[in-house]
Amino acid sequence: MSVLIIVFLTAVIALFSGVFEQGKFARYIGILGLIIALYVSFMPECSFFDQYKHMYEYSANTALFTKLAIVTTLLLFFLGGFAFSNHRSHQSELYALMLFALCGGIVLFGYQNLVTMFLGVEILSIPLYVMAGANKTDLRSNEASIKYFLMGAFATGFLLFGIAFIYGSAGTFDLYRIHDFGVANTGNVMFILGVLLILCALAFKVALAPFHMWSPDVYAGSPSLITAFMASVVKISGFFALFRLMTIGFVGVTHEWINVLGVFLIITLLLANVMGLAQTNAKRMLAYSSVSHAGYIGLVFFGMTSLSTYNLAFYLFAYSLSTVGVFMCLIWVEKLKRETSFGAFKGLAKTEPLLATAAAISMLSMAGVPLTAGFMGKFALFSQAMNGAAFLVLVAVLGSALSIAYYLRLIIAMFFFKESTFKSSEKVTLTYNIIAVVVIVLIIILGIFPDLFARMFGL
Repeated sequence: MSVLIIVFLTAVIALFSGVFEQGKFARYIGILGLIIALYVSFMPECSFFDQYKHMYEYSANTALFTKLAIVTTLLLFFLGGFAFSNHRSHQSELYALMLFALCGGIVLFGYQNLVTMFLGVEILSIPLYVMAGANKTDLRSNEASIKYFLMGAFATGFLLFGIAFIYGSAGTFDLYRIHDFGVANTGNVMFILGVLLILCALAFKVALAPFHMWSPDVYAGSPSLITAFMASVVKISGFFALFRLMTIGFVGVTHEWINVLGVFLIITLLLANVMGLAQTNAKRMLAYSSVSHAGYIGLVFFGMTSLSTYNLAFYLFAYSLSTVGVFMCLIWVEKLKRETSFGAFKGLAKTEPLLATAAAISMLSMAGVPLTAGFMGKFALFSQAMNGAAFLVLVAVLGSALSIAYYLRLIIAMFFFKESTFKSSEKVTLTYNIIAVVVIVLIIILGIFPDLFARMFGL
């Protein structure tokens, strides 16, 4: 909880920096606060917070996923100086909202009952509704905001209805008591209905088909840095919340929800990758890519072992790194060309080879090409799922094969055009080059030496 308080106070200070017309410092305030929070996350939790363990517990798994979310947010903050250059009048609000959303994610990493989970989901979601519409003069951004808000309201209704059914049947909000009730009452219809309603609500949050309808339009219309935040930090938060709920609270009725989840994954893997092939816009293609990765991550629920949580963390970190690498390139191209079609990237490698290389390696990692972190993440999840759902793994492999095609289209546009459409005077900032090197090195090192992940995060 110490980390949560630090991130919250950082968000408040960043927000009030705009009141005193010092919004340009909000990013530096956020970076400093996140570095402090990351340092504190490696330390034992203060014993003072033990009294709140029935609501929120900072366990080893909570610490691990908190570190993942903070590191990813920190990388995105470094990209913010260039990405938010046209939001000078309200930069402080955007950075503060990102930090408030991160607070919601941190709550989801350690919740102990359904009330805390609901608070975490809403604290995470409400800032996103606002940030999606940050480009006030862009109709697509306005559409993204209202569509996300309306669909999110429906998902919240499902979530609250499900929680009501769970409380009505089990008589408690506590995860471990719900677990005991589920084990003892496997045939309780009200309880099972509540489980399925909550599963549908959280499937919306992580963009699992058929609850993914909002994501292509919202991802495409939102400012690109916010889209990167949704595709990485929000996915980390949403999936661990779902994983924690299903493997602790609802494990007693696993046979009732696991097949439903399996159907969601099949639809997700096939639909998202086929739709990705049909895209001509890189940002929209990455939106469908994010949906497809929700399908790969969902394999963690099948054939679960003692390493499932670790496999989930590794995959989410590898995917988040790749997301930062691709969106860093997309942000720069979008600023110069004011569009994100595949044609806008033609010849980028001749002008900015480091940026193009980071994006290419990131997409190869997303596709699961060997010697990348993404390959090791997929290998771990696929190997685990083979023990319980071989057919799902086959569908996932097919989806991965399809994804290579649309990733290659962007790579070909960047590397295999003789003439560059970028002027030689337009150069990437030093910060972007440094982050590009960091992303390239981490993706390759974790692809060759995956055990370094445990050392990096103090496991």
